[in-house]
Amino acid sequence: MLVSIFSAAAFLAILTLILAAALLFAEHRILNYGPCTLDINDGGKTLVVTGGSSLLSSLAEKDVFIPSACGGRGSCAYCKVRVLEGGGVIGPVEESYLSPEDLKNQVRLSCQVKVRQDIRLAIPEELFLAKRFRGFLERKRMLTYDIVELRIVLREPQRIEFAAGQYIQLESEEYAGHDAVMRAYSISSPPSDDGHVEVIIRKIPEGICTTWVFDHLQEGREIFFSGPYGDFQLTETKAPAVFIAGGSGMAPIWSILREMLQRGDKRQAMYFFSGRTKDDLFFTEELFALEKELPDFRYIPCLTREPEDSDWKGERGRIPKVLPRFIADAAGFEAYLCGSTSLIDACVAALKQAGINESNIFYDKFE
Repeated sequence: MLVSIFSAAAFLAILTLILAAALLFAEHRILNYGPCTLDINDGGKTLVVTGGSSLLSSLAEKDVFIPSACGGRGSCAYCKVRVLEGGGVIGPVEESYLSPEDLKNQVRLSCQVKVRQDIRLAIPEELFLAKRFRGFLERKRMLTYDIVELRIVLREPQRIEFAAGQYIQLESEEYAGHDAVMRAYSISSPPSDDGHVEVIIRKIPEGICTTWVFDHLQEGREIFFSGPYGDFQLTETKAPAVFIAGGSGMAPIWSILREMLQRGDKRQAMYFFSGRTKDDLFFTEELFALEKELPDFRYIPCLTREPEDSDWKGERGRIPKVLPRFIADAAGFEAYLCGSTSLIDACVAALKQAGINESNIFYDKFE
């Protein structure tokens, strides 16, 4: 009787061990997907990667850098690509960031797509030009009380090719319990200065990356970023241009204007910059000097909260109210806007009212 009971207990123990081993083996097989092929743009580029990681990180490992501000956490929706086959089911986190138009066009968040089989996808050709750069911070200078300029010397690669108006993805470091993140910042330096990159950053209260930049990043430190990205840039036409920006939205406009000067671009151009008080203005002397170097350029800073008893003799009020005094008829103009959503939406409405063709309005919103 004791032998029978012992034998039954031993049998159950052995069976449990066998089942556990089988489950571990099955789990290993599930997680070990082996090599998977990424077919990009119908064979334009083919990559073989190890399965199991996200599509975003798998592409990055092969030096194809998709913009992502949240580091692959599924909270920024920047890393959209078209996944034509093999992307698997759409989860609830991803679905909340996809519009009906996205779903119709098979657009996915690459950080939420797991590589478990061969995938066929489509991405813009220009993303193949993006690279990861290593450099060091040559200069960090305050432009206003809450805006800083970084000048980065490139080390590897030592040169960058970009169009005025494009942006990079700056990588922060871990600090004070905060994970490393990536954030998008427009390039403010001109394309001719291809051994450096300058960016203009406004401090965001409790912003992970901006706090790192303002409070922890020191001159001489090693720094990493990827890019260039984006299609916000001056067209090849000679149409008169109106530029509008606020705060750090100055960055791409400053790059474009300096390139215009270097190319001898003589098109008519006006630049409206929005600030609350004189303390929000920067590059003021340089921009007024540009009026003498570009024969048909005018700089128009507009202040919304400057004290009435100050010595300010420039424009007061919001740009949509000021703009009609300078451009009564905007038909034939092109407009380039960079800044907050509220600024851009209000100025776009004013430009339309002034007669500009909507197809000639280009903007880069800071969400």
